[in-house]
Amino acid sequence: MRRFLILFLVLFSISMWLGNTSYAKQDKIKVAFLYVGPHNDGGWSQAHDEGRIYLQNHLPYVITSYSESVPEGAPCEKVIRDYIHKGYKVIFGTSFGFMDCMYNVAKDYPDVIFEHCSGYKTRKNMGTYFGRMYQVDYLAGLVAGMMTKSNYIGFVAPFPIPEVVREIDSFTIGLREVNPKATVHVIWTNSWFNPVKERSAAETFIANGADIIVSGCDSPASIEAAKKAGIHAIAYDRDIHDKFPKTVLTSRAWHWGVYYVKVLKEVRNGTWKSERYWGGLETGIVKLGKFGDTVPEKVKKYVLNREQEIKEGKFKVFEGPIYDQHGKLRVKKGEELSDKDKLSLQWFVKGVVGSIPH
Repeated sequence: MRRFLILFLVLFSISMWLGNTSYAKQDKIKVAFLYVGPHNDGGWSQAHDEGRIYLQNHLPYVITSYSESVPEGAPCEKVIRDYIHKGYKVIFGTSFGFMDCMYNVAKDYPDVIFEHCSGYKTRKNMGTYFGRMYQVDYLAGLVAGMMTKSNYIGFVAPFPIPEVVREIDSFTIGLREVNPKATVHVIWTNSWFNPVKERSAAETFIANGADIIVSGCDSPASIEAAKKAGIHAIAYDRDIHDKFPKTVLTSRAWHWGVYYVKVLKEVRNGTWKSERYWGGLETGIVKLGKFGDTVPEKVKKYVLNREQEIKEGKFKVFEGPIYDQHGKLRVKKGEELSDKDKLSLQWFVKGVVGSIPH
């Protein structure tokens, strides 16, 4: 009887352990990625694809696939369902516009894990993830403020959503910290990836006297326009210093792979839980790229000092006093804009020239 009881307890313990572990050690986990643009777009989608490859190289039990240029909205539902029917158990949607279709499909497949980039809707089996890119935007603004001679900066922006407004504002805060005379001018392309519109916007800025172009979209078209005009630029999504060593002053870069590895380790161990992840510089998910060949040492030193202060929590980008472009005090001295307000930001700070379409 005693032996039977011991055997029962052992078997029970093993069954409980297996019940809390999503995958046995020998199982492969099939992971799918949805990209809004080409996987080699030179920007946003390519940064995610590099993260996918990083994941695959670091975790041998992971099998990945991707679909590129997936339409945002309802059409992406079919893509997701097709992956699920093929046995994929983790789905990463890497664009804001995938949010609603992922949210709908997640309800139908409670045993599949969904991770949506930059959104706000969650379920028990659907989390969101993003990085505090505004910290890097601020650092890039410092570089621009110390490097501009015309004090006219052109920002090529995609859509007027809080994510992009936050980028423009934080960049401008950094810019005017070191150069109160400089201004940031905005043109909206209303597209994440449209090389023609991005190049046209950059050329408009250049014709008006800009000596630095900031890319907020997913192709290098605006950077190429800056190079052709013999002026500087600040890149987005990926560190492209090696391709534009004299043109690009620095890049605001993503390192999605660190988050993808984190998620799949949790899935493997049965510890994954839905969350709203928003990692900062200290996590490695966002980073400042290499400095351009023309950036002086004194500029690098100032920027890297601020970067360390942000990582240590000693400096906060959205700490007051902060005034909007109409002169209204939005954040009082000694206070910080809350994460909730950062995530819904729809006003420009002082120094931005342009409007936010509603």
